[in-house]
Amino acid sequence: MTDQTPETGLRFMKMHGAGNDFVVIDSRGRGGAAMVTPALARALGDRNRGVGFDQLAEIRDSDQADFVLDFWNNDGSRAGACGNATRCVSDYVMAGAGKKAISLVTQRGGLAAVRLPDGRVSVNMGHPQTDWAEVPLAGAVDTLHLPLPGGPVAVGMGNPHCVFFVEDAEDVNLPQLGPRYEHDPLFPERTNVEFASLIGPDRLRMRVWERGAGITLACGSGACATAVAAHLRGLTGRKVALELDGGVLEVDWREDGVWMTGPVAHVFDGWLSPDYLAQNA
Repeated sequence: MTDQTPETGLRFMKMHGAGNDFVVIDSRGRGGAAMVTPALARALGDRNRGVGFDQLAEIRDSDQADFVLDFWNNDGSRAGACGNATRCVSDYVMAGAGKKAISLVTQRGGLAAVRLPDGRVSVNMGHPQTDWAEVPLAGAVDTLHLPLPGGPVAVGMGNPHCVFFVEDAEDVNLPQLGPRYEHDPLFPERTNVEFASLIGPDRLRMRVWERGAGITLACGSGACATAVAAHLRGLTGRKVALELDGGVLEVDWREDGVWMTGPVAHVFDGWLSPDYLAQNA
């Protein structure tokens, strides 16, 4: 979006994927330069004084792919991956370019996304990271059975995940346990925390606490990590449907990476005023 109006204001979009909501800023046309700062991300993430979001996604120019995508949490910290935002932004860029498939670059590396005939969007989130140093963890431990109560699984999807398999995900005290494990010393970069229960053949109920964001209605990278963990534990096959608070995401762990599919929604466009930008530079 190079035609910002008013001249010193900033246009944004509000989008969501299965209730996982985002502010999206299109910074293409600036030679790859970023517009988002930690202070702006933190201010925008405030649901009372800003716009409010689980994550912020900034689109930038790329000479390697169709675009670059950067992610921020609502506390102003950077996020290495965000699957639902990747799907939503890919849909927006595909619509503008008249394409049904697209390539992009994130901190995770090169990714691919496609729009399905039913309007849903799939993104290849890359190969999972199961080595302790890649997740990363603070030391060499068995990532399939972490030395924590409940023996969770650690999986990296460009960001760290700690996946608990429980009898009933509905009974978990997520506000209490989420932050406890997000900040556990085993995770030097903090972690996303998922609680999942098997509710049918290749079907899981999952709830999530995201690092830097808290409880969210859905988490794409978390769904991918949970599906990978469930297969590695022998609970499911490689293709899994996950019921999250905001809807259903489908994950298919293929030879070329972990594909995640779900709905996308472009809710509204808005403008950040010059005064607001000046106050939160």
